[in-house]
Amino acid sequence: MAVPILLYYSFLFFSFTPLSISLSESQSFIGVNYGQVADNLPPPEATAKLLQSTAIEKVRLYGSDPAVIKAFANTGIGIAIGVSNSDIPAMAADPNFAKNWIGANVAPFYPASKIILINVGNEVMSYNDRNLMAQLLPAMQNLQNALDSADLGGKIKVSTVHSMAVLRQSDPPSSGSFDPSIGDLLKGLLGFNKATGSPFAINPYPYFAYRSDPRPETLAFCLFQPNSGRVDSGSKIKYTNMFDAQVDAIRSALDAMGFNSVEIVVAETGWPYKGDSNEVGPSVENAKAYNGNLIAHLRSMVGTPLMPGKSVDTYLFAVYDEDQKPGPTSERSFGLFKPDLTMTYDVGLSKTSQTTPSTPKTPTINPAPKPEKEAYWCVPKGGVSDAQLQANLDYVCGQGLDCSPIQPGGACFEPSTVASHASYAMNVLYQSSEKKPWNCDFSQTATLTSTNPSYDKCIYPGGSS
Repeated sequence: MAVPILLYYSFLFFSFTPLSISLSESQSFIGVNYGQVADNLPPPEATAKLLQSTAIEKVRLYGSDPAVIKAFANTGIGIAIGVSNSDIPAMAADPNFAKNWIGANVAPFYPASKIILINVGNEVMSYNDRNLMAQLLPAMQNLQNALDSADLGGKIKVSTVHSMAVLRQSDPPSSGSFDPSIGDLLKGLLGFNKATGSPFAINPYPYFAYRSDPRPETLAFCLFQPNSGRVDSGSKIKYTNMFDAQVDAIRSALDAMGFNSVEIVVAETGWPYKGDSNEVGPSVENAKAYNGNLIAHLRSMVGTPLMPGKSVDTYLFAVYDEDQKPGPTSERSFGLFKPDLTMTYDVGLSKTSQTTPSTPKTPTINPAPKPEKEAYWCVPKGGVSDAQLQANLDYVCGQGLDCSPIQPGGACFEPSTVASHASYAMNVLYQSSEKKPWNCDFSQTATLTSTNPSYDKCIYPGGSS
């Protein structure tokens, strides 16, 4: 997991897209980390089958366990494998070590196992080991040469994964810059990324940002929930979430060094659902909100302000808890699934929750769901202040959703009150989301109702759950 770093901007957004998206065609940007520091995990074959039932189309391994790589054969799931930090010195010093590594860990399994990326080391540039840092690029070059020799150079990329500690500055995002003490080494690595078309991989964790600044407004900013936003004093862009801001800080740092063409990949991000009594932030509610809203943001294809119109490839952390990890309880509580293959909590990853079935039972394009679900609408809770409702209203209408019915002349303009307008807008956002309970939260100022709030000619969108 990532090295904690106190970043004012870290990682988030709150845009949603309807469920009519076809997972098989549109979810290639959603991946997951498959850590194995545990003694209670199901067989790799069971995990491969589990992930096939979800929207997840990529899996990241921290090593190159042949049993796991083989288990994902013929699944179509892309696999990122890893070279351990301890193997970097030998790989840097001896090209034959790299060739033998490819011969043992790639060649026997590819292409049945869809290996797409090899990460050489994990967060090496944050270890303060200058010798290991200096050996990283030669190791990557030797591995690339070994791939080229095996006629795999154009098919499998080579990179390394960085913590956010490689940044010297991230606030505001437009001023993002790398730590000058490792600038020369990073320039060499980025030159390699550019030359080979491989990504710059980062590990952002908004959870750490909230843990260091546990105010309600910071939590909303970190969980893709309505908030007042933070304006970048340089670009004047208003960021409404940690994710976009932190990714854009990396984008700014890359651009400042002249590597505009190098793509960013989020190699790890997540939120713990459980922690010790003295830990701030871990809870099922927060983990659901973060991961669920992050997935919705990726599906929206809105992108970030500096990289609009596309979603950064993002690997969620993680498939399972790793019960043998040291440290606080939160370190062992990131799993999206339990060892019995049931969900720890639902973030809308299951293919069965989508409208496009794998084998249609009828000739209709969009079969009606069975059984029929009760309709729900998202409305404000009683006793919420006008100031909070106005913030919710501004937030929704600022996301590009259709607020025209509550504009002058619109069918829902009257009564012209903050409460009435906010009620309509909050429901619009909910109905255009995954329609999960946490999509109707608004910093705990909203609730779901089965009573249709439509009136006169004002028709509220909705509202199947």
